[in-house]
Amino acid sequence: MAPRISFLPLFFCLLLLPAVTLANVVDRTVAVVNEDTITLSEVNELGNSFFQKVTEQTPANQLPEALQHVREAVIDKLIDKKLLLQEAKKLNIRVSDEDVESALQRLLASNKTTMEQFRKEIGSMGMNEKQYREDLREQILSSKLINYEIRSKVVISEDKIKNYYDNIQNTEKITVSGDYYLLQIGCLWGAKGRDGASPTKAEAKAKAEKVRNLAMKGDDFKTLAKQYSDLPSAADGGDLGVFQKDEIAAYIRDAVNNLKPGEVSQLVETENGYQFFQLLANQGQSQEGKTIDKAPYESVREEIREKLSQQAMEIRFKEWMKSIRDKAYIKIL
Repeated sequence: MAPRISFLPLFFCLLLLPAVTLANVVDRTVAVVNEDTITLSEVNELGNSFFQKVTEQTPANQLPEALQHVREAVIDKLIDKKLLLQEAKKLNIRVSDEDVESALQRLLASNKTTMEQFRKEIGSMGMNEKQYREDLREQILSSKLINYEIRSKVVISEDKIKNYYDNIQNTEKITVSGDYYLLQIGCLWGAKGRDGASPTKAEAKAKAEKVRNLAMKGDDFKTLAKQYSDLPSAADGGDLGVFQKDEIAAYIRDAVNNLKPGEVSQLVETENGYQFFQLLANQGQSQEGKTIDKAPYESVREEIREKLSQQAMEIRFKEWMKSIRDKAYIKIL
């Protein structure tokens, strides 16, 4: 059975609804937004699935009022949509066919689905590929506009991030998404290292032990990785990223399985060297079923920044949309 596809971001969930043609409907203008109009067919097209759901679930004596509320909500979202498109036009923001195709391919990849499965999914929503691509084009256009007007003007200072981290309640846990967030340092033998030398197995082990001792004493792990590690991850400060438990090699999992966030593993001998790891965060649970303590500040710093940025953007967006609405000519007929 093909997986369900979550292609439509929540923010636009009311804008991008299934397109269903309603027969025998005489089209007319239901709202004016500056130089644009919103027609009855647009309302029916975007709101049809909601109208059907409300009709099926609402008692007959409450149905007229319920349908009116849905109609008003759909018109309100269409007004926002028209205003966003008008603003994008003023700023000469455009979306090419290549932009749409790239976005669609990313959606397919992230949902691990094929084009055939995608067409079946949107077909079950009452939408064809052409309609979806046009909706996706408008979504990208709106996203570009929001990035220009909102995201670029949101700056989260280091003080705000630290203040958020320091004031978290004891019961609140901060972890990155995934089971393990790991840093790595490795010292190789039998091949030329970064200094051009070819260390022996004993020399590689001695070097690894020396660097591990520095990490255990509190030296910054990423700095040590950049300075001493012979592995490709050295360029990123040994940052391997986040992995689910079943995604990492058994020898790594065994080395970090009992570590707490911030702790450094024992040396692990590999085929051509020695490695050790620092666990930055673990979203798993201890044997007693208690959530592991929150991760060190550095490991969650960017996650906090993103969370605060999202909150600030939502506030700014509401304020920005209100200012646009206040300046616009809007009339609901």
